[in-house]
Amino acid sequence: MEVDILFRGGYVYNSNIREFIKEKLAVKGERILYSGEDTADRFKPVRVVDLDGRYLIPGLIDIHMHIESSMTSPVQFAGEVIKRGVTTVVSEPHEIANVFGLRGVEAMINAAAEAVIDIYYAAPSSVPSTSSELETTGGEIGPDEVRKLAARNEILCLGEVMDNKTVIQQPDSKINKIIDAFREAAPFKPIEGHIPDFLEYELARMVSRGVDSDHTYHTIAQARDRLKQGVMLQIQEKSMYQELFSYIQEQNLLDQMALVTDDVMADFLVENGHLDKIVRKAVNLGLTIEEAVYLATASPADRMNLRDRGRLLPGKLADIIILNDPENFMIHQVYKRGRLVADDKGLIREGCSSENEKKFPADFYKSVALELRTEADFALKTDKKTEFVKVRVIEVKDDSTYTEESKTELPVSNKELAWEESDLAIIGVFSRYQKDSSSLGLVGGEIIKEGAVATTYAHDHHNLLVVSQNKEDAVIAANWVIENNGGYCVVKNGNIQAALKLPVAGILSEKPITELAADLKDVRAALHAQGYHHYNAIMSVSTLTLPVSPRLKITDKGIIDVAEGQIKSLIIEGD
Repeated sequence: MEVDILFRGGYVYNSNIREFIKEKLAVKGERILYSGEDTADRFKPVRVVDLDGRYLIPGLIDIHMHIESSMTSPVQFAGEVIKRGVTTVVSEPHEIANVFGLRGVEAMINAAAEAVIDIYYAAPSSVPSTSSELETTGGEIGPDEVRKLAARNEILCLGEVMDNKTVIQQPDSKINKIIDAFREAAPFKPIEGHIPDFLEYELARMVSRGVDSDHTYHTIAQARDRLKQGVMLQIQEKSMYQELFSYIQEQNLLDQMALVTDDVMADFLVENGHLDKIVRKAVNLGLTIEEAVYLATASPADRMNLRDRGRLLPGKLADIIILNDPENFMIHQVYKRGRLVADDKGLIREGCSSENEKKFPADFYKSVALELRTEADFALKTDKKTEFVKVRVIEVKDDSTYTEESKTELPVSNKELAWEESDLAIIGVFSRYQKDSSSLGLVGGEIIKEGAVATTYAHDHHNLLVVSQNKEDAVIAANWVIENNGGYCVVKNGNIQAALKLPVAGILSEKPITELAADLKDVRAALHAQGYHHYNAIMSVSTLTLPVSPRLKITDKGIIDVAEGQIKSLIIEGD
């Protein structure tokens, strides 16, 4: 029989028995025709690939991630991760949905049409992340939008449900209506969860609503409770530790787990890798390569009902990685749907789209509807007639994106808080959605000690965020971002130290990802140079506005006590 490719002289990974077997593998068109001994030598290949003892595994599948976290377009993202062996992803586009609603999700789907990998999507369930009372967004996803998305073939699941207390306490809530709408429109598609705290009865209530996955960190006891109740654990890098993998091995739990990335920024992606990095780390923490590959291929494929991939078996898509060294996950070549698309030198451009210029609607490039800022926008006014006032401060820690609340006193001068004379920085959020809404607060701890940073990459609403030690630098940084329709800008002593343009919806770039990564690295270095000592300064800055991430955050509506879900005043009365 004539086949397009015959791989021979190597070891083929069989997911069903989780072993590498020395045998041949035949590909015809986009699919695998045969994997086995073939002692009869029955195939007439158009091309023979001699493996020379190398190893074949399925293409990697990442089912919980966000392309927008890399600040790049779908095609640019695809061109980078294919070199890492990632051939399929399921991305939740809730960032762009916060800016443009349903149109944002549809634009991401359309922009992925030329991608070299298969990009599927999750229908966002939490847009906005809280409510219009606590934050202003440019778009909203409700039951009607979810119903429309659920019917699309590109949508494989409902994106992570985060408002867990509301799910079990308020049957008529918006999130419950979204879950019902999705289940009605797509009864067999999974519902993804974000369930860091619930156990036992409360967890069971979530599972009974169909929310049966979790990608947050857990102890062994918490993980066991989730597994008992049918929750699939999606393990990202910060949730990986040796004891967990030992437990997985002892209890033979591979079918209830998957390795995922969640958020990978462009500079980290280019320098360190993607899901391939997670596989390597899993092996370093005690999994065998056979187990780690299963968790990054077969198990995630099963979760998302992708029955046509994830295994090197007859009839499956020929998404294939050739490894030089399986233990260190050293990639030799990558095939997508039977075509060679990348090797150890990088992306093979012939037949693969690698550019994605202006693939979004025209208004996506003019989405920052804000007047230029002035120093008056960063004045903290007060009617207090006292010399000092007590204020609430957002405290940043260097090891977490969570914050704490502290209290201190600031002097009053000419009816203004003299914050520039303190070791605190001002933090301001300005609505970019043609709505006159803004708020100011104070931030301390591990932040910039001089200059300013401004960005529209501010989770999840993506309004304009400014953090500064003085008014002059605040204005320069803010106005650079406004004039460029989105991005990141770091300023010191009146001079721009580093800047990154994000012209698509104020959160994405379509330039080559290597250039984007270099710009992002410069912004990160500038933040560090100005005193922002944090393990991920970009993520720390960008989540200062996320009102579902503990403990004290700020939006255009005000300072948010996340636990209480309430707006708090900057100036503390009678405390």
